[in-house]
Amino acid sequence: MIEQVIRLTVRCTVTEQQVEAFKAVATRMTEGSKAEPGTLGYEWFAGADGKTFHLLETYTNASALEAHFTGPVVQVLVPKLVTVCTVEGLSIYGAPSAKVAEMAAVWGAETYSYWMGIDR
Repeated sequence: MIEQVIRLTVRCTVTEQQVEAFKAVATRMTEGSKAEPGTLGYEWFAGADGKTFHLLETYTNASALEAHFTGPVVQVLVPKLVTVCTVEGLSIYGAPSAKVAEMAAVWGAETYSYWMGIDR
């Protein structure tokens, strides 16, 4: 079986008073993720209301996702992020390691197993 990339989405809401602080932490998280060799994508999307944000993350495999979860972006910066936003949901697409599944369960993560598709 071919090893599949693993993706996840994080959904956040921010109060108007915290938007700039949120963006500053999100920027630091993005820079930290850029330095991780297994990170293929780390993209933030903003809703039209300016207070809703989605983060789409893509990793080469489950080991790369685990390295991210146990590294400084998640261990140091996520605690800062949650002081300036509300995490509304976390979805994992693919098969995370048992350690990541346990860590993500704290956020109420939903996991979706790969079924089929194309990825070019």
